[in-house]
Amino acid sequence: MDIKAEIQQLAKEIGISKIGFTTADDFSYLEKSLRLGVEEGRTTGFEHKVIEERIHPKLSLESAKTIISIAVAYPHKLPVKAPKTNYKRGKITPNSWGLDYHHVLQDKLNRLAQGIEKLTENFEYKGMVDTGALVDTAVARRAGIGFIGKNGLVISKEFGSYMFLGELITNLDIEPDQPVDYDCGDCRRCLDACPTSCLIGDGTMNARRCLSFQTQDKGMMDMEFRKKIKTVIYGCDICQISCPYNKGINNPLATDIDPELAEPELIPFLELSNKSFKEQFGMIAGSWRGKNILQRNAIIALANSHDRSAVVKLMEIIDKNNNPIHTATAIWALGEIVKKPEETMLDFMRSLNPKEEESQKELALVRAKWQI
Repeated sequence: MDIKAEIQQLAKEIGISKIGFTTADDFSYLEKSLRLGVEEGRTTGFEHKVIEERIHPKLSLESAKTIISIAVAYPHKLPVKAPKTNYKRGKITPNSWGLDYHHVLQDKLNRLAQGIEKLTENFEYKGMVDTGALVDTAVARRAGIGFIGKNGLVISKEFGSYMFLGELITNLDIEPDQPVDYDCGDCRRCLDACPTSCLIGDGTMNARRCLSFQTQDKGMMDMEFRKKIKTVIYGCDICQISCPYNKGINNPLATDIDPELAEPELIPFLELSNKSFKEQFGMIAGSWRGKNILQRNAIIALANSHDRSAVVKLMEIIDKNNNPIHTATAIWALGEIVKKPEETMLDFMRSLNPKEEESQKELALVRAKWQI
């Protein structure tokens, strides 16, 4: 019995787009760049904390011999556009369309592991998706899923960079696959397209400058990044849109997609309670940061789309002052949307006397802009 062929067949039946096998040898070459990233403050803080566990698979599974890497492709074009309404819409990036990919991958890894259990005795394994110890991209590259591009993402000829990655560390003895024989070459389109120059060019990045991180970080968004997010309220995939490997790619659905959740109406989004946010958006990957951060981004998106119909809503947010970050961001947004303020608006801005430092700062800027 050829266990490798059987596992490949199993993966196909489960709906895994690509599968690869590599040894459970250490990823020692990563240590230097992982430590440097932490020292230089370039990491997001969302990564697995123990660097030793990130480079030594046997610390996760003592009997480890083979790592099975899986990729599940996902589309980057909405199958159906969200309908036109009176409201401007924001954008959520494709990796957060449909059911949270952690669940999708976890389910496929579990089914794969259960299938392998029927094929072999004394099967030991540990599954990981994104939040596990290992560096998914390094595993996928070594297992032949694709190469790591200058944007730090795994890219394959078949699916471009639009792939979710996961792996099973196993005690199986399986012939490893070879890394792919193609790469970025001299192309630097992603480096040139990145609005914050966060890509370093060797497959690493200053993650804290990445717009995707900025849409997930709490507190006030730095002025430098606000206009750059445009109307995206979660994520960023500019480096993927600009990649030639993604041209003409039309990946299958990994999960059902509701266009209303992929492109939410911004003003109604600001009115969601915690309960309604969980009910409507709780199953997408982007919901993990909670409603408040995404609502802050929605206020910025309204400013960037110069939506005059949002003025009343923004004044209401400032008036209620339920959330200091929302209040301060809404003050900035009014300053962006209203170019020539009327007397009532000037009076409104004059009447504000916020106690929070963030609001005081934004208010001072708007007053200076409007010369009041």
